[in-house]
Amino acid sequence: MAKAKKPAAKSKGGSLVVGSKVKDVIRSAGVRAAGDLVEAVSAAVGAQLKTAIGRCKANGRGTVRPQDL
Repeated sequence: MAKAKKPAAKSKGGSLVVGSKVKDVIRSAGVRAAGDLVEAVSAAVGAQLKTAIGRCKANGRGTVRPQDL
C-alpha cells in the first residue's frame, strides 16, 4: 500500500511562489535552501504586495503598478 502524503504546510491563502523555481535559483548559485525558505519567500512576497496595494489605493487607483512595489 502506498504511503499517505504529508499534508502541506498551510498558510493563509496558500503559497504565492513556485517552490521548485525558488529552489532552482538557490541551487544555481551553488548553495542549499533551508526547508522553510519557500514559506519565508512567500511571506515576503505577500508583505510586498500588501504594501503595493496600500500605495495603489492611497493614490486613488484601482490597478497595482510596478512602481507601487
